Amino acid sequence: MGVTNSNKELSVSEIACGGSFEIRLSLTAAPDITTNPTDIVLILDRSGSMQGTPLASLKNGAKAFIDIIDEATDGTQDGQIGSGSRIDIVSFAETATQDTQLITDVADLKAAVDALSADGSTNHEDAFTKALDLFDPASTNAKVMVMFTDGVTTAGGDPNPVATLAKSQGVIIYCIGLSGNGGLDEQALRDWASDPDSAYVAITPDDAELEDLFEDLARNISKPGATNVVITDTVAPCFRITSISSPTKGSATLLGTNTVRWNIDELGTTASEGATFAFTALHIGPCAGSVEVNESITYDDTEGNIVTFPSPAIEVDCGVDVCPEGCPITADLMVDGCTDTVEFDAGALAMESLGRIVQLDVTLQNVCPNRRVALAVMLNELDAADVEHKRGLKTVTVPAHTREGCRDVTVRCIKFVLPEDLDVSGDATAICNERRFRARLIANYVDYDFECCCDADV
Repeated sequence: MGVTNSNKELSVSEIACGGSFEIRLSLTAAPDITTNPTDIVLILDRSGSMQGTPLASLKNGAKAFIDIIDEATDGTQDGQIGSGSRIDIVSFAETATQDTQLITDVADLKAAVDALSADGSTNHEDAFTKALDLFDPASTNAKVMVMFTDGVTTAGGDPNPVATLAKSQGVIIYCIGLSGNGGLDEQALRDWASDPDSAYVAITPDDAELEDLFEDLARNISKPGATNVVITDTVAPCFRITSISSPTKGSATLLGTNTVRWNIDELGTTASEGATFAFTALHIGPCAGSVEVNESITYDDTEGNIVTFPSPAIEVDCGVDVCPEGCPITADLMVDGCTDTVEFDAGALAMESLGRIVQLDVTLQNVCPNRRVALAVMLNELDAADVEHKRGLKTVTVPAHTREGCRDVTVRCIKFVLPEDLDVSGDATAICNERRFRARLIANYVDYDFECCCDADV
């Protein structure tokens, strides 16, 4: 069967600046289908949410799957699945139907797929039950279920006991999920699928991608197990790999600060087999927001399996920065080598920065989205007796942020000009004395949704 699934997952969806997270790679492989006859049940969701293009994409994907298995089992698409393998179609909505038995006739299988129509609720328990009933306990064929669904269980009982029973009887369960069509319980798919679930579950929000998922799975099922596997994973430059764990199969090596290499001598050459490898990465900046973790990831093996890994993204929360004042203006001039004096018109300059300049940063905590904040900063200088002398007042409007939920907002570079003749350090004849200051700050929302319901003028 070759590599039947590959995955890359993150331990968390969001970290703070400088935070760390775990990256987990999974790989599954199985023997060649021609030497390892396999009974495959395609379990296809035909509930009401599948109406329209999702059902059309599902049909195309399922029929492509059948064609690939047809060719793989006897070397040609001759309309018959060979080498002892068989396929069955089970479809489900409020109840499940065994649309065919385990058969080899490609035309009958495709006709069953084409006949599907979408309507009703979603009964995963009955779907697994009808699929399990089709397997012959006395058969030596490998047993595979491919469960496709786009929704949560809305009819019937709990599917978990049936899926668990199937796996205890040696059935390999793959789960394909369509998440962008009204709701999907992704954890349920992971519970139903074989272990490691990250290697047996594929989820897409795009119904057009269903065809590719079914085709990739069929191609990998039809290839032999993988040998001399080399996976090289390089994370994006704003992350650094800090530690690696021992893979469940093979060995791993850290190459530099952001690359790991995973080597496996053989996987799935005698029976279906999964392997996982995890390592930890640290955010080192300067990236923020939604960041793709991959810079690149490559796969190679002796059999030439074509393997792709997803490119997960992580939300890096570095807060929200606001700079209400820009940097000082600049003016360029040139002095010839033998010139003692130069006159230069630097243009108009606003009275802003004379003498020393103090720049203050302040972080406003838990600022709600879509609300501006009025901020006042009062700066006083302290003399030797700790008496405060006023040195400046600034008020700024902090723009509203649009991030989800309340966030800390950092206001940077609030500048105050401090001429030397205002120095109250006690030595009026010296310059560059140590000077002490005290800042007082007030902040409140500008925008609010309060409306008085007892206006006396009404």
